[in-house]
Amino acid sequence: MPADHGHDRNHEHVCACCGDQQDGPPLSYGAPAPEGWKPRYARRRDSELTADVCMVKGRHFYVHGLVEIPVLDTGDVFSWGVWVSLSEPNFARTHDLWEDPAREQEPPYFGWFSTDLPVYPVPTLGLKTHVLTRAVGRRPLIELEPTDHPLAVEQREGITTRRVHDLARLLLPA
Repeated sequence: MPADHGHDRNHEHVCACCGDQQDGPPLSYGAPAPEGWKPRYARRRDSELTADVCMVKGRHFYVHGLVEIPVLDTGDVFSWGVWVSLSEPNFARTHDLWEDPAREQEPPYFGWFSTDLPVYPVPTLGLKTHVLTRAVGRRPLIELEPTDHPLAVEQREGITTRRVHDLARLLLPA
């Protein structure tokens, strides 16, 4: 899984968003596409991948959102940029309200976790989620159902800076 930020392993990285040098490991990582997306689908009229949404063969619909995890000892927020599948009606509703400030009033949508996060000892694909629409310009918040899956536990209980460093060691190239 690529980092959302430029980096080196010496606890500094260059933010991909603003280009500033940042101290410490990245606080976000993201997947460029949902599991199952293949580059050849980009040539199909019934498939599309943008930074925010994805449609595969006119039958599978995804939204890009954030699983946010509190970093307990710093007050920061660690984020996984992930993809969640939506039903066709909820995907259409998301599309219709994309630029509408009233979209924040939408009830959560049910979705299936569609990103493999290999840093967990059990698969993340297929976890049940709720997609919470936020203000225009902000990615949806992805809340996992409260299970004993390690990712759901981390989202509920938070992580430490040590865990953030461990994730950087696992995810960043040597």
